[in-house]
Parts: sequence; structure tokens; C-alpha cells
Amino acid sequence: MTNLTANWNYPTAIKAGPGRIRELPQHCRDLGMHRPLLITDPGLAGLPMVSQAVQSCQGDGLACGLFSHIKGNPTGQNVSDGVAAFQAGGHDGVIAFGGGSALDAAKAIALMVGQGRPLWDFEDIGDNYTRVNVAGMVPVVAVPTTAGTGSEVGRASVITDDHAHVKRIIFHARMLPATVILDAELTTALPARLTAATGMDALSHNLEALCSPVHHPMATGIGMEGSRLVHEYLKRAVDDGTDLEARHFMLVASCMGATAFQKGLGAMHALAHPLGALYDAHHGMLNAILMPYVLKANQAVISDTMTLLARYLGLPNPGFAAALDWVLALRESIHIPHGLADIGIPADAVGKVGALAVLDGSAATNPIPFTSAQYDAILSDAIQGTL
Repeated sequence: MTNLTANWNYPTAIKAGPGRIRELPQHCRDLGMHRPLLITDPGLAGLPMVSQAVQSCQGDGLACGLFSHIKGNPTGQNVSDGVAAFQAGGHDGVIAFGGGSALDAAKAIALMVGQGRPLWDFEDIGDNYTRVNVAGMVPVVAVPTTAGTGSEVGRASVITDDHAHVKRIIFHARMLPATVILDAELTTALPARLTAATGMDALSHNLEALCSPVHHPMATGIGMEGSRLVHEYLKRAVDDGTDLEARHFMLVASCMGATAFQKGLGAMHALAHPLGALYDAHHGMLNAILMPYVLKANQAVISDTMTLLARYLGLPNPGFAAALDWVLALRESIHIPHGLADIGIPADAVGKVGALAVLDGSAATNPIPFTSAQYDAILSDAIQGTL
């Protein structure tokens, strides 16, 4: 098996390799933390991996606390509660531990602990980021336990506005965690269904970055290789959760997708964000189901890109059809439903979501500037499973 242990420094300091969670206390100390707050979700909070991480820090002399009141789609209230816990415990840094929800919430909490403005003042619109009091932010060590969002290498958090029922992107360049630990051993217990959904989320990031019209050749290269890693390793990880090599390279593919989407995302995410906010559906599963419908809708503009991808993946008769068939076959092999109705998205979402999708930040870099009616048409097909 390939030697999986390595240190990388793009786009931040990444410590990759099985077992490297044991280095957590030292990485906290290197960032000046003495009283870190480990932030995770309720499902992980009671598992040995979390208690062991907290105890490891405490055993090394760090006064480590725990906060886990986070929803699957984290809300502004979750962030406020986390800030209160941080301040009550006198903490000085954050350990973001878990899947995308925990990582996004943790990064937002690390931003908000030193701000005098409300969270939504930092939504990624115009120059809102200039409002941030950078001196009030605290450092973050990120430890992903799923291979999907890549939030550990992102400069933003997606947080649901509890009152408006929309997802908002909170952004500042300093939200990028200072240190990331990619330890595949932490992902081996992830159930097959979540492995599949989060893995397809990683693919959606790589694919949408590839298809974005923004000129960024470095991100294009990363998105291409990230897609290949999903091609090689996602089914292996789903079929055998203990396959450490597959788990490792899916973590890498997830990081690569989130790095590549500096180019932007597209209609998959423009639809998934409002659907997640309205129906509290799993983000990765939404992207997984929406993927072929969005690719088909973009076909007129992305055929050349999909042909390059098909060649890179070594698919027979490389072209758009080959790439689309590959996506469909991959989804089927890991038991992703074919239509959104299968996960409870109702038909009356059509007519509501299209208008929200147009306003979503991801829509700006879709290869085709869809109207709300076109988004609703894509959504209608995806609900019914009509490709």
C-alpha cells in the first residue's frame, strides 16, 4: 500500500496520515491554544473518538471543553450558542471535529467570538468581509471525519438563517483553519450511506469547479485529479469501510474539491442550498441526486470539459455521454436514489426553489445563467427522476 503519511502546505498546513490525531495537542499548542473548545455534532459527541481527543488534550495540560449543539444544517442559533459556550469556558481556540456541519459551525463560532456585529453582517456579499474584526478571531484546528464538504480547507461557512429559512455563506479569508489533520482512521466507522452521500458531495465540488467558466487553470487541474480519486476510491470506501487506503484518498479528494471550487460552483449547489434550508435534507445527498440533471442541463456548454474528464478517467468512447453514464453508474453502484422524491422532497418545491436558486451565490458561476423557470424545470425532472 502507498505510504499515506505526508505534510502538505496547500491551501493550509495539512497533516495527512492514519493515526495523526495523536498530534492534536501539539498542533493546538503550536497555535497558542491553552483552553481549546472542541466543537462537534451530537452524533459524534458520545463516540470514543471524541472523548479520546478531549482526553488527549486534557492529558497534555490543555483545558479542553466540548460543545455539540449543532443541527445537520447548522443554524445561526447554533453559532450563537457556541459563542456563548466558548465565552463561558474562557476558551482561546477551536478544534473543529466532524463532518461539514460541525466544521462550518465551528469556523463560524471561531469568527464570531470576537465580533460586535451580528453573524449575517458577514454574509459573502460585496465587501462585507471588511467588517470583520480580524483581531477578535481565534485559531482553528480542523479534523474532518467525513470525506465530502472539504470545509476543513474552506474560507467560508454555510449557515442556515433560522428566520428567513435560507442558507447564507459567511466568508472571511482568515476563516481558513490554520492546521488540518486528515486521519483516515477517524472515518472508518462512517456508515455506507453517509460515505456514499458525502463522497458524491466531494465529486460535486470537483465537477462544478471543472465546469465553472472562471479562468483558473490550477483549480481545473485539482478538480480533474479530485474527480479521478473519487472514481478510483469511492465505491471501495462504501463497500468496505475499513479500507484505509480508500478512506484516505477520499479525504484527499474532499480537500481537493473544496480547494478547486475557488473557481466557483454551480447549479447543483444553487439548488441544494435552498432545498436543504427548506426541507432539512442532507446536503451531500441532494448534490448526489441533482448531479446528472444539472450536467444534462449544462451539456451545451460543458461537453468539451466532460470529454477531457472522460479521457482522464480512461472511459470508453470519451465524450459527454460517457461522463454522464459514469456518474449514473457510480450513483447506482453505491445506492444513491435516482430522484429527489425518494428522499422526501415534495413536488410543490417546484415554483418555490427556482427563485431562491437564482439568488444563491453558487448560481453566478454556473456555465449557463439559468432563469428561475429553468431551475424549476431541472428540479421538476430531479424530483420525478426523469433524465
